[in-house]
Amino acid sequence: MAWQDESFGRGAGYGPPSMEDVVRDVQNKIRRWGSRKFLLILLAIPIIIWLASGIYIVGPGEEGVVRQFGKEVDRTPPGLRYRLPWPIQTHDVVHLTKVRRAEIGFRTDPYSGKVRAEPKEALMLTGDENIVDAQLFVQYVVKDPSQFLFRVRHAEGVLKSSAEVALRSVVGRNTIDFTMTEGRVVVQDEVKKYLQTLLDDYQTGLMVTEARLLVVDPPEEVKDAFHDVVRAWEDRERLMREAEGYREDLIPKAKGEAAQMLRAAEAYKEQRVIRAQGDAGRFLDVLKAYRKGKEVTRERLYLETLEKILPGKEKYILPPEGGSSVLKWLPLKEGVSIKEKEGKKE
Repeated sequence: MAWQDESFGRGAGYGPPSMEDVVRDVQNKIRRWGSRKFLLILLAIPIIIWLASGIYIVGPGEEGVVRQFGKEVDRTPPGLRYRLPWPIQTHDVVHLTKVRRAEIGFRTDPYSGKVRAEPKEALMLTGDENIVDAQLFVQYVVKDPSQFLFRVRHAEGVLKSSAEVALRSVVGRNTIDFTMTEGRVVVQDEVKKYLQTLLDDYQTGLMVTEARLLVVDPPEEVKDAFHDVVRAWEDRERLMREAEGYREDLIPKAKGEAAQMLRAAEAYKEQRVIRAQGDAGRFLDVLKAYRKGKEVTRERLYLETLEKILPGKEKYILPPEGGSSVLKWLPLKEGVSIKEKEGKKE
């Protein structure tokens, strides 16, 4: 196959161009185009690349910290940002919303998820000189990027050491029974507060969001005995809650019954007072009538008393002067009724 290329200054020919022909052709082009422009382009390419190196991206939930010759000069929000290229300015991007974690007294394998105990961190003395195995789980976020980056070296390592100090300090102020039972939540809160105080004093720029005691156990040799104590404590708390519930149920009922009895007594009192007032008024009226006509009033009272004593009975009332008369013994009314029946039959 014939190879023809006039650009190499050879005219028509056969075969590929040689290296000398290529170099000669480039030199001819540089001479024609101008060596100064070519040098400018060669210089402009690295300058453009150097200037473009100042472009950086701050993602959602992140904040950029720009340094000029090592000194912080600006903070940038999320988005596409630009700074002067290195070595004039540099930048660091810190994730503010990322929840980080620290483990005290144990380690979790990130691949298998298995938990491995760390006795050197977990074993500690309580206030009553007992040994307890405590494991603490801490979650935290970055609240101040400047302090996190520049105030301390390896702020997360400082947090881990501070968490161990806070845990040992709080556990050492309380008894083992209190730490294992009703005081567990109190110990957690105290550890969280003390840890945050240490982090603020060290200017780590970190904020603790949660500090939770995962395990609080005595040594393995006496664990069963302590668990029996814990179960007994839980039973006592349960019985106390049941008793309080019974009390809360019984007291309102007793108060209601007492109020009902008081209202009934008040009603009975009002009823008795009204009845007594009526009886007294009636007695006074009878007294007035008696004073006006003693004989008539005495007879009326006598008749009313007999009516109350013998209600619905047939009664014969004879005057005193007829006491010797036999008429009161004769069954006159029965005879009359018999005659009336016989007349009807006829």
